[in-house]
Amino acid sequence: MRNKRIIITSVLAAVIGVAAPLSLAFYLSSVRAEQGEQERLRLLGRYALERAHRAITSAGAVLRRADALDLLPCSAAHIEQLRRITITERSIDDIGYVENGLLKCTSTGIEQARIVVKPAQYTMDNGMGLDFKLYPVVSGGKRMVGLSYRAYKVLIDPVSFSDVIIDDDIQMAVAMGKRGVLDTLHHPDPVLVHRLLADDRAVHDAMHADSIHALLYRDGLTAIMIEPRSKLNARLRREQLLLLPLGLLMAAFIVGIVIWLSRRRLSLLGELKIAIERREFFVHYQAIIALDTGLCVGAEALIRWRRPDGSMIRPDLFIPVAEEGGLMLPITDQVIDCVIADMRAALQADRALHIAINLCASDIETGRVLDVLERALDGTGIEAQQIWLEATERGFINVEAARATIEKARARGHQVSIDDFGTGYSSLSSLQNLPLDSLKIDKSFVDTIGTDAATSSVTPHIIDMARALSMQIVAEGIETQQQADYLRERKVEFGQGWLFAKALPAADFLTFYSKRRTRSTASASG
Repeated sequence: MRNKRIIITSVLAAVIGVAAPLSLAFYLSSVRAEQGEQERLRLLGRYALERAHRAITSAGAVLRRADALDLLPCSAAHIEQLRRITITERSIDDIGYVENGLLKCTSTGIEQARIVVKPAQYTMDNGMGLDFKLYPVVSGGKRMVGLSYRAYKVLIDPVSFSDVIIDDDIQMAVAMGKRGVLDTLHHPDPVLVHRLLADDRAVHDAMHADSIHALLYRDGLTAIMIEPRSKLNARLRREQLLLLPLGLLMAAFIVGIVIWLSRRRLSLLGELKIAIERREFFVHYQAIIALDTGLCVGAEALIRWRRPDGSMIRPDLFIPVAEEGGLMLPITDQVIDCVIADMRAALQADRALHIAINLCASDIETGRVLDVLERALDGTGIEAQQIWLEATERGFINVEAARATIEKARARGHQVSIDDFGTGYSSLSSLQNLPLDSLKIDKSFVDTIGTDAATSSVTPHIIDMARALSMQIVAEGIETQQQADYLRERKVEFGQGWLFAKALPAADFLTFYSKRRTRSTASASG
């Protein structure tokens, strides 16, 4: 079942590993294609605005130059100057002189008909008037744009405002702010252009689904560019040709990692099963020190695994695999056998010495380990109170089952501790209902002693809570004398950590234990 779960998880991870980068590649291709097309529209729009700006600026210069003429209006010399202006200035089609609302003459001569010239539709900031739609006789009824200043008025072909080469399926409009449209290319919907000029957000959102559009502004002018989304296809294909190979490489890398991890976990699980059969596990012992006397009173049995090739596998690597694979029970049984074989003589010689054995959640829930211990201790001369049992908070999630196991263990003489307190499942009300003997403060809290860490105030609260629950306290991971002094001042009974000794092989621990015992005896005699 464990192998099946690993395989299923690996397949799902591989599918996600392929789908995620490919989906990201498709998404980025779409985004880059749209951004590229948007930039192209903006570039064309900037060209159109530049062209329109030049046309208006040039026409304005013509009007000011005409206004500065010191000639009798509509005289032969005056008309000649107007004709020269029209010929030399490409931005205008005709220029006329207006007096009392009537057109008196143009660059073509005296105006014989009575032509009324209405005031301009819009006056710009520079004082010039602007007419968006004029249909003069001289243009043959074609729409012209009028620009006027004082007594002079010029006609401008709207093409001058959008003299930009664009694709046939790109629609463009150039407008003077929100006042009116100067010119359009490829017949954009006038209602749509008007609503875009009005900055209608609903129109923007609706257009986003089926077209790309850009609005650009310069000196009161507005350029509107509209393009169907179908134009994106060619650019999208180019972006996909660029990004999809990268997505495939990323997917291949992720799948490779998934396969490597899966094989590692499967192979590690298989190796663990073989290691249990070959009894490749052994124990190192982490000394437990009485903080008030410095005497070594016991040790925590820590599992170690050495492969046949001599390489060591860290517990943090194989223990989670063993727990998930249901292999912790036989490993715990081997730890018990190792403890009895290693420490039997020392435990017989010193009844105050104890060895703490870690239990998995399953053992706490079922109580199976108690019968294993009873059989293993039978006839060894080791007393039950010399074997302490430790379980992490996860072992107490099923409170009722945990209470039954703890009560049974204590009835047989074992002490029971909660290990790594504060790092996992935590319920003060549950702990109050569990007949525990001691509490182990996790190294992560001990590390904050004497620092400004946010969790530095947690340690005294844990100590106070243990006192309120009448539990003994063991502090893990003591590495500095400052930490040891702090804990000793607060009447913490026991400590373990590198300040005293690292986890040692059985023979080295027994040597350490003897030296500590001798030193303590000598100190007491002195």
